[in-house]
Amino acid sequence: MAQKDHGPSIKDDEQYERLREQGESKEKAARIANTERSTAGKRGGTADAYEEWSVDELRDRAAEIGIEGRSDMTKDELIDALRNH
Repeated sequence: MAQKDHGPSIKDDEQYERLREQGESKEKAARIANTERSTAGKRGGTADAYEEWSVDELRDRAAEIGIEGRSDMTKDELIDALRNH
């Protein structure tokens, strides 16, 4: 199958297509496809694991990134939604 060109905003078209076929959102696929392989896995902050956050903190973070239905979610559901956004 011919690879599509997603323009200059996507650095690795092949990886982007593979992620989209696996059901990832356009946003997540683009974020992953644009991460340089030499820095992947080396980045990251020093924030506590989501399990250490309060439900209110998790809901605030979910609101920042636009997760729908967050007010009705349990702590475990919020963590899952945040990790899979």
